[in-house]
Amino acid sequence: MSTTFKFAVFIGLLITNTFQVSFSSVISTGDFNKDFSATWSPSHVYTTADGRTRSLKLDQESGSGFASNQMFLFGQIDMQIKLVPGHSAGTVVAFYLSSDQPKRDEIDFEFLGNVSGQPYILQTNVYADGNDDREERIYLWFDPTKNFHTYSVLWNLHQIVFMVDRIPIRLYRNHADKGVAYPRWQPMSIKASLWNGDSWATRGGKDKIDWSKGPFIASFRNHKIDACPWNGNPRFCRAESSTNWWNKERFSTLTSTQRRWFKWVRLHHMIYDYCQDNKRFQNNLPKECSLPKY
Repeated sequence: MSTTFKFAVFIGLLITNTFQVSFSSVISTGDFNKDFSATWSPSHVYTTADGRTRSLKLDQESGSGFASNQMFLFGQIDMQIKLVPGHSAGTVVAFYLSSDQPKRDEIDFEFLGNVSGQPYILQTNVYADGNDDREERIYLWFDPTKNFHTYSVLWNLHQIVFMVDRIPIRLYRNHADKGVAYPRWQPMSIKASLWNGDSWATRGGKDKIDWSKGPFIASFRNHKIDACPWNGNPRFCRAESSTNWWNKERFSTLTSTQRRWFKWVRLHHMIYDYCQDNKRFQNNLPKECSLPKY
């Protein structure tokens, strides 16, 4: 059996066994003009006539960004993204959820541009009650600038799952009962941005943005918001119901197929895990590092 065929079979199994949802809870229209508003440099935000695709531009004048018109507490968010092609060193494309509070909660995808020919780095991070320093980094196993790929967050009472094309790449478990902060009370908006991070993003800031290669463009399409709209009552979103499918027990951990993919990512593509950085934490790793992920 060829490697390609095996991969296709595993993808099929993954999709079959991954999160099967009730469409009754899908609240997005798929139209950026209805679901999102430009929040940073509207002149650098471009949307197709049908509202289905949106692009962000970064140049020497400004970066750009947009945010959802609603806030949500738990659910699954999918976004297809095509990243900045070519020499993208110093650029950062971010797709994330944020509560925008002093002790904010945040769930981050950050795509760190690189010198042409080098692989993109995907950094994920979780803020809980204002605390961060929870970064993980992987190399993607494909060129994310050639085609659109789906980046997803499943966020429920049990866990946060980061996914790339339905493959789980990171888990952050709810261990609040053991004193570990977990985003569970504050609603979050969905955001995306493209900005200049050349002070840190590429080789620790050694590779700066080459503005002659700009403007830099990242594109977004086919978003799906299957989440609980915030109405001021967290109990409504925390309840287990047919609409709040994400809180059901079967979504409290990964399936056996998902666990195999998760281990594959960590074995072959992970390049940084805060839970292995004893120097950074002076041999006092965060508490969740010694607790089960699933």
